[in-house]
Amino acid sequence: MFKSIVVGTDGSETASEAVRQAGELAAPLGATVEVVSAYEPVSQARLREESKVAPGDLQWMINPREDVDATLEAAADQIRAAGAEARTYARQGDPADAILDVAEELGADLIVVGNKGMTGAKRFLLGSVPNKVSHHAPCSVLIIRTT
Repeated sequence: MFKSIVVGTDGSETASEAVRQAGELAAPLGATVEVVSAYEPVSQARLREESKVAPGDLQWMINPREDVDATLEAAADQIRAAGAEARTYARQGDPADAILDVAEELGADLIVVGNKGMTGAKRFLLGSVPNKVSHHAPCSVLIIRTT
């Protein structure tokens, strides 16, 4: 049924619940969970400042997407703990576009996202990630109710 499941995460509680459920769905199916997180690069000025105070042996860790890498690894660990295979994708730019791009590139069977931001008038004014994904996905979408 599902062999490739894409899930987006930003490290929030809503995203963590989507990641948890994606892992639980994938494990008995033998599906791979493709974990996606979007980022805006850290400014060069901030990177230079952080490099000045970091010990020499840790400076390699300071990069434009250091925060997203940690978020992705935590999500991948959560999925592996559920018994599923996980691969991670850090993409620069809009979160919904990142999820949609990875799903399309991989020919995913399912996208899993949390529902945060989809209530009331905000969904019309702000264009939430789950709203955009649900309208433009190249495959089925599972929206996890977390609120």
